[in-house]
Amino acid sequence: MVNKILARGGRACAYLVVRYVRALLLLLAVPNGVLLGWLITPFTGALVKLANSERRRAAKYLGVPAGAPLPAATPRQPGDVVTLFRDKSFKRSLRCLLMPVVMIPELIVAVAAIMGVPSAVLGTLLWWLSPGNFSLMGLDVNSWFEALTLGPLQVLVSLGLLAWVAPALARGHAKAALKLLAPSQDQLETARLSQRVEELTKSRAGAVDSHGAELRRIERDLHDGTQAQLVSLAMRIGIAKQTMAEDPEKAAKLLDDARDGAEQAMTELRGVLRTMYPPILADRGLVGAVSALAARCPLPVQLRIGELGEVPAAVEAAAYFVVAESLTNITKHSAAGHVDVQLERRGSELYLSVMDDGIGGARISDQSDLLGRGSGLHGMLHRVQAIDGHMELQSPIGGPTTVEVILPCG
Repeated sequence: MVNKILARGGRACAYLVVRYVRALLLLLAVPNGVLLGWLITPFTGALVKLANSERRRAAKYLGVPAGAPLPAATPRQPGDVVTLFRDKSFKRSLRCLLMPVVMIPELIVAVAAIMGVPSAVLGTLLWWLSPGNFSLMGLDVNSWFEALTLGPLQVLVSLGLLAWVAPALARGHAKAALKLLAPSQDQLETARLSQRVEELTKSRAGAVDSHGAELRRIERDLHDGTQAQLVSLAMRIGIAKQTMAEDPEKAAKLLDDARDGAEQAMTELRGVLRTMYPPILADRGLVGAVSALAARCPLPVQLRIGELGEVPAAVEAAAYFVVAESLTNITKHSAAGHVDVQLERRGSELYLSVMDDGIGGARISDQSDLLGRGSGLHGMLHRVQAIDGHMELQSPIGGPTTVEVILPCG
């Protein structure tokens, strides 16, 4: 118990003393900084960094998150003092300069808590070497009675300061630093908007790239599949027309082949169209479409579908393609024996989870690897981000692999 009290008090005193010394050095450096022109450029950034550092140390002492830091002060031209003092980050960081004045009582308590016991012991034992020149509890000691009375009293007071007062002051100082050096609400909103703009810019770029890749895939499928079938169909019909009079049987066979080719072309065309927007979504809705995917999967799939309510078409399409791509990847690469698909509405969001018991090791990358893995997951991510959704992949080596997607329905 005593060790804990001493450790807590020592930590509090160390925190207060270090904070005071650091703030005092900063205050002494300001006049030189002004004279040397640091205040306008490098010194400005250093002051904001110091304020953020103080907040981090305060948060660490309290054991709480530090929160958002002060944004960096806007670069200034030399001599632009007026504009500089309009910068909110710089003005808030100037509060660091007030710490040496405000912290004087805290420093006195910390020093008294640290030095009180050693000075009480020395004063009690050595007062007789120079009577009147040793003091205990602020009083001169001239007799053993005063030494044996004031010495233990000073020890008790110092231990009280160390055990309770110093930790309370340190906590109060840390809380004040977190509050006074925190960004303003306007700064937090600006930072949030900037982050949001950056996220949307990245997701839009990813969506554009994904859309371009999807168009190239559709063009390739139409060119290599449907178009080739139609060209072959036209050639067969032309040959049948030429041989109709001379060899009706051969012409009939060619027309039969042409009919088969037309049916195959229609099948391939339906497959391409299905990848653009599956008709089953319009016919049976998201629940029916996901159920059909699970039924076609060669692996056993456990479906857990809750009440979804009204879901926008774009969200339905994104969820459908995530399930379809996930089941395809699992079938080809995971060596899984079972798949679990969960789909439910959580407030204004649609939650989707696809988990398999395979070998794991899946990664999202810009380029697919030799086995063809990666590009599908990358496309899934861009499709989700394009509608402001969130996707998380967990796939440790050895499995299981889980794809979790949250899509906004508002």
